[in-house]
Amino acid sequence: MSVHVIYYEKRVKMMRPVETREQYIALRGSSRQQRTVKAVREGDGKAKTHLLQMNYSCLPGEDGRLKGSTRMSGSVGMDIDHIAPAEMETLKERILAKKEDLGLLMLEKSARGAGYHLVFRRHAEMTQEENLRWASELLGVEFDEGAKDITRVFFTTTADEEDLLYLDDRIFETEEVQNLAVLQSCSSETAIPQPEAGERRDYPAEYKGIAYRDIIAKYWEMFNDGREPQEGDRDTLTYQLACDLRHICGRNAKWLDQVIPCYDGFTPDEKRQKIENALAAKSEGMPYRLRQVLAALKPETAIKACGGTLSAPPEMPKKLPPLVKLLTSKVPDAYKPAVASAVFPALGAHMHGVKFRYWDNVDHEATFMNVLIGRQSVGKGSIKKPIEYIMEDIRQRDIPNRQREAEWKQKNPGAKQKKDPRPTDICIQMLIDNLTDAVFNQRVVDTNQNGERFLYTIVDEIDALKKVTSKGTTDEVGLLIRKAFDNAYAGQERVGADSVSGIAPLRWNFNASTTPPNARRFFGKMVNDGTVSRLDVATIIRNDESDEAPILGIYDYQFAAELKPYIVRLEAASGLIECPQAQRLALEIKKENGDAAQLYDSEAYRVLSYRANVIAWLKGMVLYVAQGCKWTKEIADFVRWSEQYNLWCKMLYFGQQLEKELREEVEIQRQSGPQNLLELLPDEFTREQYGLMRQSQGKQGNGEGTLYSWVSRGYIFRDETTGRFCKTEQYIRKFRGSKD
Repeated sequence: MSVHVIYYEKRVKMMRPVETREQYIALRGSSRQQRTVKAVREGDGKAKTHLLQMNYSCLPGEDGRLKGSTRMSGSVGMDIDHIAPAEMETLKERILAKKEDLGLLMLEKSARGAGYHLVFRRHAEMTQEENLRWASELLGVEFDEGAKDITRVFFTTTADEEDLLYLDDRIFETEEVQNLAVLQSCSSETAIPQPEAGERRDYPAEYKGIAYRDIIAKYWEMFNDGREPQEGDRDTLTYQLACDLRHICGRNAKWLDQVIPCYDGFTPDEKRQKIENALAAKSEGMPYRLRQVLAALKPETAIKACGGTLSAPPEMPKKLPPLVKLLTSKVPDAYKPAVASAVFPALGAHMHGVKFRYWDNVDHEATFMNVLIGRQSVGKGSIKKPIEYIMEDIRQRDIPNRQREAEWKQKNPGAKQKKDPRPTDICIQMLIDNLTDAVFNQRVVDTNQNGERFLYTIVDEIDALKKVTSKGTTDEVGLLIRKAFDNAYAGQERVGADSVSGIAPLRWNFNASTTPPNARRFFGKMVNDGTVSRLDVATIIRNDESDEAPILGIYDYQFAAELKPYIVRLEAASGLIECPQAQRLALEIKKENGDAAQLYDSEAYRVLSYRANVIAWLKGMVLYVAQGCKWTKEIADFVRWSEQYNLWCKMLYFGQQLEKELREEVEIQRQSGPQNLLELLPDEFTREQYGLMRQSQGKQGNGEGTLYSWVSRGYIFRDETTGRFCKTEQYIRKFRGSKD
């Protein structure tokens, strides 16, 4: 393995292997990486430290540690910097022309674009420096003297063709070079004896993108109250852990020895004996505990695909589109992402009779439904002032319309034949949070008849949305959300002369806030029916533990004056508006999301990413119109960030539930049709589960004879460690046609 990506753990620089071309391209092609490379090339010196870092010259030591690594990979990384622009192209052609002689594995343009990084096959008989001098003489160019260190890292660029100029899949082959000359060339501080170097091997530090240390930590969290083994139970628990991990460590003793720590004074020899005992124990199929741990970790791992961490969302671009910069200018940095997301329902409410064409030729309108999720007293009210200023012109337009409607009602009281028809030009866009079905439907029809305008609602707590219609249920809110996103028809048809009747496309934007527990409760039945995916979700993450409200800037006439030109442009827009740059960007993001979903093995990420891309693209189109139909780099960067931010928030709050429901959906489909009782049970089950399943199928007796029959036929076995019954690989092959 010649490629390793650098990361930090408790401020210690570590590295882990990149095992495939797909992983490598996904890392280089992330939206954050592309934004950072652009920032570096535009002169932002500080941005370089945020670039992805790679090492091509050594294998990681124990636990992925970089410092002191002396076990060599089969490649050498070389830095050629400070090249005159006129020589760049000729040097690239010279390198590519000699790729066979050189044993070229990778060639990329450097971060600042003034040089190259290349990786070539190591000559085992040479030291690191000798390899570099050999390549230097072959190419006729000086190399960076700092690259003599085998632990040297390179700031990586993007996966675009203009950056990644050459990549040979052999760079991902597992290969080590053990040579005394190489080891002696390393500093005495890090050198290890040749016999030890020859005996040891580094195994992968991750399983399907999840670090083994994270798997083990989650294992103890779920099955030992978060406590690591200690003297008294370390023997049993280490054996239990090895029994489960062997299934994802190739049933390899050395691999397990590398992965499993020595707990609480356990000697390495004692630990290895437990591993050997575990490997000798009978087992079939993936253990229940391990499957539970991997299922719990999958959503957490997929969060990384969004460019953030478990505790921090993807970083907002430093340079924002002017309108977003203005609207976020009065709040502290921690609140800017939430405000930048929350303003779009109000901005979209100013557009009427406008359609945008997506890359799939489906037309969309400026529909945004933003839900801000954050703990109590975190400052969710910070979104209100900018929204208030955006909506001020609509609020003023609504005042005379409300007055005209009130006057008409006085002249035409209810329960009587109306003397005068209701004026058809009444149009009220801002809704309160306490309506009847009749009023809501009247507003839907009115706004459609008066320029295809949007309704808008803002509530402090998501539960208040239930009062928008008479039914007062979360199910009704979910239905409205799904209809509104697609601008589907809504309304009612009544026979009575005094009844409100009419249907029209539902154009309804809203802002709502809530806490994480309330969000999960409110949308509990709507995570997998398309409702949550249609939302634009935001959050507020503060580094401090203070409950103090944020100190906001002053919103005044100057702020309103700066905002007005953008609002005027949104109001003036009409018809079909297309933007080729926005379409191309949406297609790029679609591909990146597909790669990320595959890399992180997350079906929830894939499902949520489809509409997250649409929502981010719509934001880009609104900004495009607000800036006078001008597409800019700042808009593109904001769209990329907004899509990842929305996904990060959804995966954080709903990812685990969605992954679980999608797995169950697949299981139900797999089990559809006539099947035997065993097929209705999970791959590992308890005697109690077996009894309940028999009862649900109307079976009599305890079923011990059936269990014995399944065991004798080789369909199941009893795991002595857990007491659970497990389906055998023989059964799975026979009844499903393949192994799990």
